[in-house]
Parts: sequence; structure tokens; C-alpha cells
Amino acid sequence: GKSGSKIQSTPTKAGGDRYIPNRSTMQMEMANFLLTKENDSAEESPTKKEQQKAWAVNLNGFDIEEAKILRLSGKPQNAPEGYQNNLKVLYSQKITPGSSRKNGRYIPSMPDRILDAPEIRNDYYLNLIDWSSQNFLAVALDNSVYLWNHISGEIIQLLQMDHPDDYACSVSWITGGNYLAVGTSNAEVQLWDIQQQKRLRNMTSHSSRVGSLSWNSYILSSGARTGHIHHHDVRVAEHHVATLAGHTQEVCGLKWSPDGRYLASGGNDNLVNIWPCTQGDSGDFAPVQTFTQHQGAVKAVAWCPWQSNVLATGGGTSDRHIRIWNVCSGTCLSAVDAHSQVCSILWSTNYKELISGHGFAQNQLVIWKYPTMAKVTELRGHTARVLNLTMSPDGVTVASAAADETLRLWRCFEMDPIKKKEKEKANSAKSSIIHQGIR
Repeated sequence: GKSGSKIQSTPTKAGGDRYIPNRSTMQMEMANFLLTKENDSAEESPTKKEQQKAWAVNLNGFDIEEAKILRLSGKPQNAPEGYQNNLKVLYSQKITPGSSRKNGRYIPSMPDRILDAPEIRNDYYLNLIDWSSQNFLAVALDNSVYLWNHISGEIIQLLQMDHPDDYACSVSWITGGNYLAVGTSNAEVQLWDIQQQKRLRNMTSHSSRVGSLSWNSYILSSGARTGHIHHHDVRVAEHHVATLAGHTQEVCGLKWSPDGRYLASGGNDNLVNIWPCTQGDSGDFAPVQTFTQHQGAVKAVAWCPWQSNVLATGGGTSDRHIRIWNVCSGTCLSAVDAHSQVCSILWSTNYKELISGHGFAQNQLVIWKYPTMAKVTELRGHTARVLNLTMSPDGVTVASAAADETLRLWRCFEMDPIKKKEKEKANSAKSSIIHQGIR
């Protein structure tokens, strides 16, 4: 009624969200019993009280001493044991992994180490660093290629170009880490044995500089300034086994998917092409997908390590967007404005995250949560644009090479010790892959 108290709470059992009196939830008979009981002055023994309580719980499903007509304040009563709310399915759901907020881990804002990279070429289209599975970091500095041993700190000069005007444009390690491919400005693709520090072969099939390289088992793919991509079978004398012609300008991004099914290429013509590993019925290679949404050169291409058909790409100065693609359906899963030139992207193998390297104006690295693409943190320190990123084999450290002639090592994906042990166990359980020798 209107004369009743204005302070009202929802019924404790299933019911509507408005206050509508419900006689069945008010326990009127029990309340009447309790009111008349108050007038009973007879003392009861503790044993009898316990007995009555047990009977009440068995008969009524609750303790009569705790029963109330209305509860106007304090905590809501607990539902009787075994009570099922038929509205539960409407109001309860599991939090999705993307929206669940875990305790934020500590990400150092300063680099773990800074290395000098004198005479590194400030050229957006080149791919000048790569980290091997054997923990060697290869760095192309103008006309030389150096190897830095991450464990010992030893530095080796692997090669120096014969002609002073020539320079190294790209470096890429084979999966096993024992051979390094080097693309040069004079259109060569060189293959080096690291243990012997000796050049194994010189593959000449391009007619312009080779700015991008990627391995798929014993097939080495190289992208050139002409827009052509060549497949080289490094086991045979006639190494040039295929040409992919899908770009009209320089190929600056090139990556095979981890499962070896697709090759993603990004070019200065703003295109992203997805190539199959096998040729079509006509004997020619044709892209299975071509993405045209980027408005700038696409150098940053990276495959998701846990979803083999998901690709991340980043556009240059006139685009500045990071886009995530499903290469099977051809759909853009998400697009985020990075507000600056995207030079490189890497996926973390330890977390559901990716990291991007940027140019003007902040020259920073940005860690993004996947799939929400929420910004986790920014890593600042470079005074000129970041040219390339590469990751240590354990997935903990990211190396960034920048036009300020420094290499910075960021320990941004440090693993939780328990998870680290679990991952090591899983890796040791996997059977070792037998690598075929290169002749």
C-alpha cells in the first residue's frame, strides 16, 4: 500500500524486478507462528531448541529463527541449498578471454640493452635484422653483415660486399638457424654457412635489389624492387623454381605462414597478396587473396602463431593502420589507427599480444592486446624511426633497429615462471624435426 515504507528490496527468491507482493514468498504462516510464539513464556532447554531447529530445517528447508516477512536492510538471505533459479541462464555468462582483465604484468619501459648500429641504412623498404633459433642476431650495416651472439656477446663480421657502392638489403635465417640468406643491392641472394662462416652459393635471378626474404623449409622466397618474388630451391643447382608476379612496385614485406601453406607479400603499391604454396592447374602462381585497403606501402606483415590463417599487416606514412585479416575468408577482422608509420609487426608467442614498431612522430614500439587491439603499453627511447623488429627464440626479448643507429633489446614478453616450466615441458615432448642438408 501507499502508506508502506519506501525502502524496498527485491524478493530473495525468483521473481520480477519490480516490487510486487508475492504471498508465497512471505512465509505468512511461519510469521504468524513466530508472533504467537513470542507470547509463550515457557523456557525451553538448549537440547529441545536444537531438536526443533533440526526439524524446522528438514520440514521447511530453512531455519524458522531466521525467517522474516520482509528484509529491509543488511545482506540478502542465502537461497536454500539445492535451490535452482530458472532465470540463471539469462543473467550469468562466462567472461570472454578478450574482455577478462588479468593482473597486469610488469613490462620494463627501458631497454634491457642498447647496441650500436653504425651506418645502418635509413630505408623503410629494407629488412635489416633477424634473430636465429640458435640465438644469433644478424644485422646488415650498409655493405657488411654482422652476427651478435646473444649468449656470449661475441660479435662476428660475416661478410663485406666486394664493391663499396653495394649494400646488404635483407637478412633471413633458415628455421634451424645454421644458414643465413642475404639479399643485396646488386640483385643477388647469397647463402652463408654460419658454423664455417663461409658463403655456400650466390643465386642470381633478380634484376634489381632484393629487399625481403622468407624461408619455407628448403624453399627461400625473395622479393625484389621490380615487384617480382622468386622461389629458390636451395638444394638444387637450378635454384629458381618459380616467379610470382603480383606487385607493380617493390616488395618490402614477405612472410611464409608457420604451417607453410601461404606466403604473404606486401608492396610499395599498397597491396597485400596471399600466395598458395603450390601452383595452380595452369602451372602459374596466382594470389588466393589480394587486400587493397591499405593506403600506403605495406612492409609490416606477420602471421599469428596460434591461428595459422590470421595475418597482421601495417601500412606506411599515408596509411598508418594495422589490419588483422582472415586469409581464408578474405575478411578484415579489425583495423586500428596507429597514428604513425607502421614499420614492423611481431606476434608474441608467450601472450595473446602483438608488438608494432613505428616512425614519425614518436618512433615508439606499441604492444597491443589481441583480439581487442587495446593498447597495453608504449616503449619509447629511439630518437629516429624504428626500421625493423625481430624476436628472440624464447619469445621474451624484442630487438628494434632504428635510424638513430642503435639496436635496443626490450624484455617485454617475460613469462610467468610456472607457465615457462609448462611451455618447456610441452616443447621437450614434441619430436625433433629432421632438417634436410643443403647441397
